[in-house]
Amino acid sequence: MYGKLGFHCFLTGKEVELLRRPQKKVLMSAIHYLSQEGFDNLKAQLNELKTTGRSEVAAAIAEAREKGDLSENAEYDAAKDAQGLLEMKINELEKVMANARVLDASTLDTSHVTVMSKVTIKNVARGKELTYMLVSETEADLKAKKISVNSPMGKGLLGKAVGDIAQVETPNGVMEFEVMNITV
Repeated sequence: MYGKLGFHCFLTGKEVELLRRPQKKVLMSAIHYLSQEGFDNLKAQLNELKTTGRSEVAAAIAEAREKGDLSENAEYDAAKDAQGLLEMKINELEKVMANARVLDASTLDTSHVTVMSKVTIKNVARGKELTYMLVSETEADLKAKKISVNSPMGKGLLGKAVGDIAQVETPNGVMEFEVMNITV
């Protein structure tokens, strides 16, 4: 069966769910604050997608095209869908790069929690201490203890000073964290 755009759709359940969600309107002027490492990683990822990614998709389309009738060629449709998703990802990364601002950690103020701050917090209820670095969404990596400034925890911590209590909205209710230390 043909999709709304007139071609077969062979997407995973996760991809279909993402496409069904209402799209957020993104302002072209939204500034993305990045570390130098994050900027370099994004630049390398964009370059990889533009070179290797595009050539792999082109090869897959050419291979599928050789298999005959395109009107009933599932491999061709899947390759074209992959090409569309790749170009969408490249477009998104280009927008981020166009509005990126690299922050110099040595110029950041440590009196309050900001982007690029390493903040040690203590769970008020349990007494457990954790240290996180607040970064942009594109650099967030929980395993590396880097959380997004747009996450509930990031939003709760931004602007706080040592000794302040941050209230973080979670699915299980509001949790309180005391800011113990702020470094760069």
